[in-house]
Amino acid sequence: MDFTLLLIIITFLTGIIAFVGTIKSRQGILFEILNFAKSIFPILFIVLIIRSFVLEPYRIPSGSMIPTLLVGDYLFVSKFSFGYSRYSFPYGFGGFDGRVWRTPPERGDVAVFKLPRDNETDYIKRIVGLPGDKIQVLNGLLHINNEIVERTRLDDYVYRDRFGNHRETKQYLETMSNGRSYRVLDSDPDGSLDNTPIYVVPQGHYFAMGDNRDNSSDSRVLRQVGFIPEENLVGRAEILFFSTNGNARIWQIWRWPISIRFSRFGTLL
Repeated sequence: MDFTLLLIIITFLTGIIAFVGTIKSRQGILFEILNFAKSIFPILFIVLIIRSFVLEPYRIPSGSMIPTLLVGDYLFVSKFSFGYSRYSFPYGFGGFDGRVWRTPPERGDVAVFKLPRDNETDYIKRIVGLPGDKIQVLNGLLHINNEIVERTRLDDYVYRDRFGNHRETKQYLETMSNGRSYRVLDSDPDGSLDNTPIYVVPQGHYFAMGDNRDNSSDSRVLRQVGFIPEENLVGRAEILFFSTNGNARIWQIWRWPISIRFSRFGTLL
């Protein structure tokens, strides 16, 4: 059971208990339970509203967005940045098509969206293509509307693999035409996704890629991800609020001393 569903259930149950508490006699252990439910219900309700309409926390489970996002990062996603669709709310409870209070994403935004293939799985990638754009990757270089996106070589990115061995891979600073800059990894310019056909982004859709270019299943893989319908956008990634090296979940307090990456707290995206 995921946290959102658990929060909904607990909020609903405490609401019922709090209501019952207004009509039951005020004595004994039952009264204490009812009184506790009445005191905690407003807090749970406010948390549910904030999580549904304003900010929702997400955990990064994979390395497709390295070096921007690492496995074990926790971040807040703003629900209001792109406006609201049915997928902005838990389990698609919105009950409407399209978006309200629509604000289109910009190139370079890091966005959470529902995987078009099932409309359930959460993905997080960087928006690189807008409706009507022509996108192509040639020899590892991103082309947008027949123009090469500026890329500058940086020092190699150093990391440990899952076996604890030190690894290095080529790192670049990519700069969009709107001035948005971010780091990307591209260890092999002849990788399977480093030379693609031209993708023409349909109206009402977006093209998204992972910053770890050789290790990301994204819009370049049409059968798995493909173009992102605007309706499937959940929100924009804003800030990291917690991070561990992958050996501890946020609730595993006893593992924090050897797992927390304090330097990543407060990183803006």
